[in-house]
Amino acid sequence: MKDKFTSTILQSEQLSKYLLETSAYPREHEQLKELRKATVDKYQYWSLMNVPADEGQFLSMLLKLMNAKKTIEVGVFTGYSLLSTALALPDDGKIIAIDPDREAYETGLPFIQKANMSHKIKYIQSDATTVMNKFSADGEEGTFDFAFVDADKENYINYHEQLLKLVKVGGIIAYDNTLWAGTVALSEDEEMLEYLKGCRGFIMKLNTFLAADSRIELAHLSIGDGLTLCKRLK
Repeated sequence: MKDKFTSTILQSEQLSKYLLETSAYPREHEQLKELRKATVDKYQYWSLMNVPADEGQFLSMLLKLMNAKKTIEVGVFTGYSLLSTALALPDDGKIIAIDPDREAYETGLPFIQKANMSHKIKYIQSDATTVMNKFSADGEEGTFDFAFVDADKENYINYHEQLLKLVKVGGIIAYDNTLWAGTVALSEDEEMLEYLKGCRGFIMKLNTFLAADSRIELAHLSIGDGLTLCKRLK
């Protein structure tokens, strides 16, 4: 199935199509495929809020290489990245999934259930700050192997400070959309969609902040809409 709406930093549509159809879609789990289709059917253009299939594939391999067992996801939407994570974790793995939009989550929930992955997921309908503060207060600091953030861009730096406490030393925090459709490299007066212009400044500020943060090791990847991996050093 070809995606009509795909969030990718690749400027060549032909190259993006080649990558997805050659490497990502042939290995995509059937329930991920169905979740992706259901999201496009319901949300059309805004289905691009889910990670593309090649990014889900990358996250899955990363989690397996890390031997991750306990993860946290800030921003779920319909759950493509969430299901990708669940499929990569061992049977006793656990994911805390936080998002205030239950309707979007429930769009993807039937496919999570069909994949027999719902036992790994604890979904919390809430803003992320409240939940993460409670985890810190409850002694959960340093207990998470991995965090994935794909939520309100203006709060990424705040989430970073909280997640550096929750993720263990050596763990990974991944931030999505950090190239923001390529607009981070444009000048202020260049034409761009309003929703891109609205968050562009927050993403640029985050990128500068992370590059200067001595508490992490950094890798900024041009996959999907830009993905930044931060390994906690201290």
